[in-house]
Amino acid sequence: MAAFGKAQYISRVEDQRLLTGKGGFADNVSRPEQVEMVLVRSPHAHAAIRSIDTAAAKAAPGVVAVYTWADMAADGVDTFAFPAMFPRADGKKPEMTPRRSLAHEVVRHVGEPVVAVLAATRAQAQDAAELVEIDYDMLPAVSDTRSALAEGAPLVWHDAPGNVIAVNRIGDQARTDAAFAAAAHVVSLEIEHQRLIVNAMEPRAVLAEWDGDRMVVHIGSQNPSVTRDTLCDTILKMPKDKVRVLVRDIGGGFGMKVGIQPDESVAVWACKMLKRPVKWRAERGEEFAGTTAGRDQLHKASLALDKDGRILGLRLEAWANIGAYPARAGVVIPLFVGPKVVTGTYDVPTLDLRLACVVTNTATIGAYRGAGRPECLLDLERLMDTAARQTGIDPAELRRRNFVKPSQMPYKTAMGEIYDSGDFDLFLSGVLKAADWDGFAARKTAAEARGKLYGRGLATYVEWTSANVLQEMAHYEVLGDGKLRIWMGTQGMGQGLQTSFTQLAAELLGIDAGKIEIAMGDSDKVGGVGSMGSRSAYIGGSAVASGTRKLLDKGKELAADALEAAVGDIQYEAGTFRIVGTDRAVDLFALAARQPQKRIFIENVNSVDGIAWPNGAHVAEVEIDPDTGKVEIARYTTVDDVGRPLHRPIVFGQIHGGCAQGIGQALLEGAVYDADSGQLLTGSFMDYAMPRADDLPAFNNTLDDSVPARSNPLGVKGVGESGTVGSTPTTLNAIMDALWPLGVRNIQMPATPHRVWEAIRAVKE
Repeated sequence: MAAFGKAQYISRVEDQRLLTGKGGFADNVSRPEQVEMVLVRSPHAHAAIRSIDTAAAKAAPGVVAVYTWADMAADGVDTFAFPAMFPRADGKKPEMTPRRSLAHEVVRHVGEPVVAVLAATRAQAQDAAELVEIDYDMLPAVSDTRSALAEGAPLVWHDAPGNVIAVNRIGDQARTDAAFAAAAHVVSLEIEHQRLIVNAMEPRAVLAEWDGDRMVVHIGSQNPSVTRDTLCDTILKMPKDKVRVLVRDIGGGFGMKVGIQPDESVAVWACKMLKRPVKWRAERGEEFAGTTAGRDQLHKASLALDKDGRILGLRLEAWANIGAYPARAGVVIPLFVGPKVVTGTYDVPTLDLRLACVVTNTATIGAYRGAGRPECLLDLERLMDTAARQTGIDPAELRRRNFVKPSQMPYKTAMGEIYDSGDFDLFLSGVLKAADWDGFAARKTAAEARGKLYGRGLATYVEWTSANVLQEMAHYEVLGDGKLRIWMGTQGMGQGLQTSFTQLAAELLGIDAGKIEIAMGDSDKVGGVGSMGSRSAYIGGSAVASGTRKLLDKGKELAADALEAAVGDIQYEAGTFRIVGTDRAVDLFALAARQPQKRIFIENVNSVDGIAWPNGAHVAEVEIDPDTGKVEIARYTTVDDVGRPLHRPIVFGQIHGGCAQGIGQALLEGAVYDADSGQLLTGSFMDYAMPRADDLPAFNNTLDDSVPARSNPLGVKGVGESGTVGSTPTTLNAIMDALWPLGVRNIQMPATPHRVWEAIRAVKE
C-alpha cells in the first residue's frame, strides 16, 4: 500500500480502442428486427394540446407503432416526480407540475416530446413523424427569469404563484445586517450566469432489447444502477432483477447523462410493449432544444469589509431559472449544492442567502459541470477583485488577509461545511510565482504600445465534491488465467477512470498493469452511485484501496491453507504470497486457479470519512482590441490542490478541459430564447459558439500534492470540475482589470467582442 504514487504513469488504457474506432457507444449497438424511434416535438414554447391525429402516421410504410402519453399512462407509467424538499415563497408545499415522458394536455417548452413514432428504419420513422397532426391552442410564454418574475407575467404552472416554485433561506439575517451596517466598504454586483447548452461529443442514445424474460438496456449513463432503478420504479414497473443496464463507452457526460431523461425512457417502454429491440438516438438539434441545460441564474451579491479589507459579511439574492419542469438536480443545485462553497477560501463570519427557483417556458435545467459551485464562486471572486480596486489593496494581498488558515483546519464555514484540509496561501503564492506576477507591468506596457488594453485576473477557489454520497463499490475478481478484474460502481465517460484505477491497483498490488481490467457499466455486476460531483477518484479510488486490502487478507488465508502454514506467517509482495523466511510461495493467479470456481472473488463496499475539498488558484492575462472588443487570453496559469493525484497526466487533462468549459462560458457560450415566442435562437452550432483550440492559450498547470485530504485513505481530493470553477471568474476578472481604467464597472457573460465593444463605447460617450 505504501507504493501508491511512486510508479511511472501508465499509458491510457482506453486510447487504443477509442482511437482505432473500436469504442462501444450506445449508437453502435444494433440488433436484428429492431425498430427505430423518432420523437415529434413541440414547435411551441407554451400551448394547449387540443387534439393529436396519428392515423396517417400509423398507416405510413414501415411504421410499427405510434404512441402518446395516453398509451403510456394506460400501462401505468409514472411521471418523473420531484419530491418537494423546499417550500414555496408563501411557505406552502409546492405542487409540482409532473414531468412526463411525453407531453399531455399542455406543452411548456420548444422541443418537448409529444408523440413517439416507431418504424423499421429511421428514415421511415422520420417520414411518418411528419404526418402526425397536432392541434395546438397557443398560450403566452415567458423565457427568462426577469420576465417570469414581472408583475402580471403569464404563469407556467397555475399552482406556482409568480412563477416561483421553491425558495431557501440560509444564514443569519440580523448578524449580517449588523456586519453591513458596520462596514467601511461595501461592494455589490449583479451577475447573470447565462444558460449553457450541454454539448457532449456523443448525443444521447439508447437501445433496449429482450434477453429471455429480462430487458437489457444499452445506454450512455453516468450511473447505470440508478438508471435501472428509475426505469423499473417509474417507467417499466418491473422488478429490478428483470432489467439489466449496460454502459460501455460514453463520449462525454457533464451531468446531462446522469440517470435517464424522459425522452430516452420512451424507447425503453416501447421495447416492453413491442417485445422487440427499440433504438433511439438524439439528433444534435434535439440535444440543443430538448435535453437538460446548465446554469441560468441571476444573482445580486454584496460583500462587506472593514477598513483593513477583512470580510465582515456576505449577502446573496439568487433566482435560478429551472426551465419548465423541475429535475432533481435543477432544484437542488441552486438551493442546496452551490451555496456549499459560497464563502470560498475565505473566513466569512456571517452570511444571508435568499434563493429561489423560477419556472419558465424553456428546457429543463439539470446538472452541468460544476453544478452551482461556478455560480457562487464567480460571485465571490468578482466581488473580491472589485473590493481590491475599491479599497486600493492588491488583489493577492486582499485574499491573503481573508484566507482560512491551515491552523484553523478542520474549519467550519458559515454554511456549516467542514473543510478537512487546505493551505490556500500556499497555492496563491505558487500561482503568483508560476504566472510571473511581478512581470505583469512590463507585459502590460508592451501591449499598450501596440494599442491594446491589457488586464490580469486572479481567482482562488475551493470545490465541494462527492454529490453527497460517500459510499462506492469495487468488487475484485482474480481469475486463474492471469487476469484481475475489478468491477467498479463509478462510470467512465471520457475522463480516464479505467487508466487511473488500473494505475492505482497495479501500484497497490505490485503487479503488471496489463493484468488488470477495470470493468464498469453493468448493473448486474455491481451497484453504486456512479460518476458525478467529482467523486470518482477519491471515493471510487478509496474503494479500490479497501478492496485491495480485503483481497490480500483473503489471499493470505487461502495461501496459508495451500502452503500449510499459519496465516500470520504469510507475507505478500509483487503478486506472490510467501511463507516468511522461506522459498515456499504461491502466485496470486495460481492461487485463484486452485479454488473450486477458479477464481477469488471479493465483494467490497467502501465509505470515506467525509467530503474532499480540492482547491487552488488561477491567474489569467488578457489582451483586448479596443476597436473591436475582441478578447485574447495571452497567458493562463493554475496551481491546483487535488490532494495526491492518481495519474498526473490525466489530472492535467481534466484541468485543461475544465478551463476550456469555464473560459467558454466567460467569453463565448450562451443559450438565447426569443422573448416573445420562446423559440430557441441558438439551436445549432451555427448560432451557439463553442470554444475552439484557437480561442485558448497554452495552459501552464502545476500540481502541489503536499496537502492531502484527511477524509480518505489515499489523500485524494478530486479534479473533475475544478478547472470549470476557477477559470470563469479568473477570465472575467482579467477582462475587468483591462476595462476598469476606462470606467467600465461590470460586464455580463459571455464577454463577446460586441459586448466588450459596447461597454467601451458606453463609457466613452
